[in-house]
Amino acid sequence: MDHATPEVGPHVRSLLVTAELQDHLMSASHDLDRLHTLLADACDTLMLRFKCASEQIHALMDEHRGDADGPQAAAAYRGLMQQLGGAVTALQFQDMASQLIVHTNHRLRSCADSLAEDAFGADDEDGPSVLSAAPIRPNPVTQSEMDAGSIELF
Repeated sequence: MDHATPEVGPHVRSLLVTAELQDHLMSASHDLDRLHTLLADACDTLMLRFKCASEQIHALMDEHRGDADGPQAAAAYRGLMQQLGGAVTALQFQDMASQLIVHTNHRLRSCADSLAEDAFGADDEDGPSVLSAAPIRPNPVTQSEMDAGSIELF
C-alpha cells in the first residue's frame, strides 16, 4: 500500500463513486442540450433552404408556362416539388428526435438529482434541494419511421 495516499473508508469511497457518476450523468445531459440546439439549428437552416428552392421552382414554372415544351417543363417542376416535399417530410424527424432528446435529458437529470439526494442529503447550506421528477411516460415518441404522404410545401 502506498503510504502517501490515505486509506478511505467504504462510505467515503461510495460517496466519491456517486459524485463521479453524477458528474457523468450531468455531462451527458449537457451534451444532449448541445445536440438539441445543433439539431434545431440545422433543421431551421434546411427548412429555409427548402423554402427558397420552392420559391425558385414556382418562379421558373411561371416563366415557362407558355413555352412550347410547357407540359414537359411542368412535369419536371412537379417532380422537383415532390422531391422537396419528400425532403421536408424527412425533416419532420427533428420533432421526434427533439422529444426524445428532451425526455432522455430529463431522465438523466432526475437520476443525477436522485443520486445526489441519496448520497449527500436533500438539504445543504443553500437550503432544500430541488429535484427533477422522473418522466412519467417511458417513451414520448412511439413512431419509429417517417412515411411520405401528401404535404403542402410552404
